[in-house]
Amino acid sequence: METNVQTDTSEADVSTHVRIFDTTLRDGEQSPGASLNSAEKLEIARHLAAMGVDIIEAGFPAASPDDLAAVRRIAEEVGKADGPIICGLARAVKGDIDKCWEAVQYAAKPRIHVFLSTSDIHLKYQFNIDREEALLRIQQMVRYARSLCADVEYSPMDAGRSEPAFVAQACAIAIEEGATTLNIPDTVGYMTPAEYGALIAYLIENTPGGKNPGIIWSTHCHDDLGMATANTLAGLQAGARQAEVTINGIGERAGNTSLEEVVMAINTRQPYYNLTTRIDTKQLTRVSRLVANYTGIVVQPNKAIVGANAFSHEAGIHQDGQLKHHSTYEIMRPESVGLSESRLVLGKHSGRHAFKVRLRDLGYQLSDKELDEAFKRFKDVADKKKHITDADLQALLADQLQGPTELFKLRGMQVTCGQIGMPTATIKLEGPDGKEYIEAGIGTGPVDATYSAIDKIVKMPNRLLEFAVHAITEGIDAIGEVTVRICTKDGEYQTFGGHGADPDIVVASAKAYLAALNRMLVATGAPGVTPEGERATIKMAGAD
Repeated sequence: METNVQTDTSEADVSTHVRIFDTTLRDGEQSPGASLNSAEKLEIARHLAAMGVDIIEAGFPAASPDDLAAVRRIAEEVGKADGPIICGLARAVKGDIDKCWEAVQYAAKPRIHVFLSTSDIHLKYQFNIDREEALLRIQQMVRYARSLCADVEYSPMDAGRSEPAFVAQACAIAIEEGATTLNIPDTVGYMTPAEYGALIAYLIENTPGGKNPGIIWSTHCHDDLGMATANTLAGLQAGARQAEVTINGIGERAGNTSLEEVVMAINTRQPYYNLTTRIDTKQLTRVSRLVANYTGIVVQPNKAIVGANAFSHEAGIHQDGQLKHHSTYEIMRPESVGLSESRLVLGKHSGRHAFKVRLRDLGYQLSDKELDEAFKRFKDVADKKKHITDADLQALLADQLQGPTELFKLRGMQVTCGQIGMPTATIKLEGPDGKEYIEAGIGTGPVDATYSAIDKIVKMPNRLLEFAVHAITEGIDAIGEVTVRICTKDGEYQTFGGHGADPDIVVASAKAYLAALNRMLVATGAPGVTPEGERATIKMAGAD
């Protein structure tokens, strides 16, 4: 079934239009190890806007100066008049709201999102206040937020474990004080679809002012019991018209509702749900890979819509049916989510023009300098691989364009390993000072030896938390993609992800580890490194 991309929301379809509120940059970033810097957040925000997201929750400005700066930059550069609403999150605390407004005010359409729990569990054990004080805070802080910003959203955190009548009371106060979006979070993923749908219906019906024109009810579900998407769809059927989601379903613990799952459920089953979105679904796969590469959180192969196996068929019966007609075992076409077989076969004899056209078809707009670098990398791979697929190109571009600032650059490596000799790696890196440094290391295997040699040059103590390698495409000449996650060894626990792609998985491993180390160097303020990761002087092996 083909999907129809919706564009503008006219008065005629307001009752069926679902606003997509993407919180990848806020709730999604709270996934362990998924910390993003300002430049990465901005790039993701640009892709979300281009895809048609209605609201981007760009961050939690009070969380850190860097988060505030990132939200402000997104507000300035992405929050144009014809762009999405740019939202920031704030606790029901005046200082949080001030910082939120400081960041989002530069958007053409700013929003402040205020939250305070309504469950007795949270009020007693987390906030140490009673219901009366909670209602007073909601009244005061929503009123204050509304005095700064015309668009205010209120969330009764842990609504899924709250008394429905009290949630209705809290939402009524928020509406009275100027909130126009009421978001109902199942914060710990506790509810079932029937329960969540019933809660939304109850609140719309029983909240004073809940049916007023201009009031939008919203869903926000977590996936602790694997029901986030089902709960969200139940809430939309019950009358909610905003869905809070993340790309790839990333987020706290088991994650949030997946944007791609909700959107494709609405589009694929349009006659059933009778709802619409503005999302250009053909961009889903590309944005999914972008977020996966930036965060270092790999999409599981059997993930719905964007997983590697989502449109794969291995069983003989399924293959036979697919060859006769695609609808026998596919309810969506791969093209509808941005997947396609390469129509332009690329190999070592391909020219720069054909390469540029193929990248343009895939949605990449590169500068001349970036294109030159990408074409050089493409030729290096084409010498080793007969045919280059779209997946290969996307992996190469992810490795080139989506990496961190390169303080240390890989300039060469040689590895020997096997059963007889000790695995040994010799690494050549270019440092931030422009000089080249060469070190050798031994280890239990080629990757361990490579990392040992890199450590001798970079001298950044860390602990490897995760190492994952997989082939992008089929065949023995497939490009290998490696994702690593490391953490600091000091008292303040911070994690950093890195991504690398290369036909040689040991080289890909070195690239991924260097990417993570570069992120760590910038984020932890290594000697002479600025927050923006500019060139600097760092004490390295062999340096005076």
